Amino acid sequence: MPPFETPQPPAPAAPDDARDERLSAVLEFERRWWGTAGGRKEARIRSEFGWSAARYYQVLNALLDTQAALRYDPVLVGRLREVRTVRAEARRTRRPGSAGAA
Repeated sequence: MPPFETPQPPAPAAPDDARDERLSAVLEFERRWWGTAGGRKEARIRSEFGWSAARYYQVLNALLDTQAALRYDPVLVGRLREVRTVRAEARRTRRPGSAGAA
């Protein structure tokens, strides 16, 4: 190395492309699905991701808590977080034996 060149620090690790692809795929799916009437969301989840609905919602909820998701689509993530909070509150305050799903 010539004396006038300074050594460069190692490049930062490349982002986890698989994680980023999953984040964008799940959030894009939610964006397309938002406000859609009818249809079988569970069947679409199975066909697009190959996951059960339970697994999909586990992944979605974990993604909603990341800064990457918030940077990707702050409006959608904010809406989904609000829906999650409202539903969780409804479950906490629902009386045992009452009808209706939250």
